[in-house]
Amino acid sequence: MTSHTTAQVLRYTAFSSDPAGGNPAGVVLDARGLDDAAMLALAAEIGYSETAFLTAAPEHAGGTPGRVFDARYFSPKAEVPFCGHATVATAVALAERIGPGDLLFHTPAGPVPVSVTDDGTGAPQATLTSVEPQVTDVEDADVAEALAALGWQAAELDPALPPRIANAGARHLVLAAAGRARLADLDYDFERLARLMRRLDLTTLQLVWRESETVFHVRDPFPVGGVVEDPATGAAAAAFGAYLRELGAITADARLTLHQGHDLGRPSTLTVDVRAGDPRIRVSGTAVPLP
Repeated sequence: MTSHTTAQVLRYTAFSSDPAGGNPAGVVLDARGLDDAAMLALAAEIGYSETAFLTAAPEHAGGTPGRVFDARYFSPKAEVPFCGHATVATAVALAERIGPGDLLFHTPAGPVPVSVTDDGTGAPQATLTSVEPQVTDVEDADVAEALAALGWQAAELDPALPPRIANAGARHLVLAAAGRARLADLDYDFERLARLMRRLDLTTLQLVWRESETVFHVRDPFPVGGVVEDPATGAAAAAFGAYLRELGAITADARLTLHQGHDLGRPSTLTVDVRAGDPRIRVSGTAVPLP
C-alpha cells in the first residue's frame, strides 16, 4: 500500500486566473495504492476544502483511452460524492500534461464529462457537465433551523427564490437573501449548522443574492467538511442552475455568472450554462497552479 506521504500532490486554484483568488484544491493524478484512510489523511494534511484523487479507468469505461479516470474527492473530514472546483482544477492539471480536449471522470455521483480548452492566455478553461440534477422541497422546520444557525430571519429571504434542496452530484440547501448586505454578513453557529447538514446529508448551503436576471452572488458554508466557507463551489453552482430552471426563474437557455469568494478576499467567477432539452448543467471556469 502506498503511503500518503509519498503521493505526489499538485495544488491548483479553480475559478480564477489569479493564484490569490479562486478555491484551492489538492490534486493527486496517480492515486494507485492509496486506500480510503490514506486519501482522507492526505486531504486533512493538505487542508483545502477538497482534494481530488485520480486513477486511470479500465479501457472498457468509455471515452477516449488515456483520458478516462476514476475520481474521488475528500475534504479534511470526509469523502464527498462530487466536487466541482477540484474537478476543474484536476482537469486543467491533466490538460497541462496530456493536452487540452475531452476527459471523462467516473465519480461516486456518476460520470462527469469535462472539456478543457486553452486559448494560449495561460489560464486554461474547463467545462464540466453535471450528472442529471434533482430539486426537492425542504421541510419548513429544517429551513427554520438553518436560519437559526445562520442568525438570519425569514423576513430577510427573497420570496421569489424559495428554499429548496438541489443536487447535481451533491446535495445543497439553497437559501436566497433579499439583499447583498445580508449575504455579506455571515457569522454562523458552526456546530449547529453542521448537525443539521449531517442530518439532511448536505454538502454545503448555497446562499445567494440575485443582482440581475443572470448575475448572482453566492456563499457556501461547509462546516461538514471542516471548512468555515468555500470560496468557489462548482457542485453547488450546477445544483443552483437546476434549481433556477425548476422554479422557472430563468429562460430555457441561460448563461449565468456566479460571483463567489469576494467576501473572503478570494474572488471567484463561475459560469453556469443551462440548455433547453438537456437536464444536465454545465459549469465552467479557469484554474491555475498555486506557487
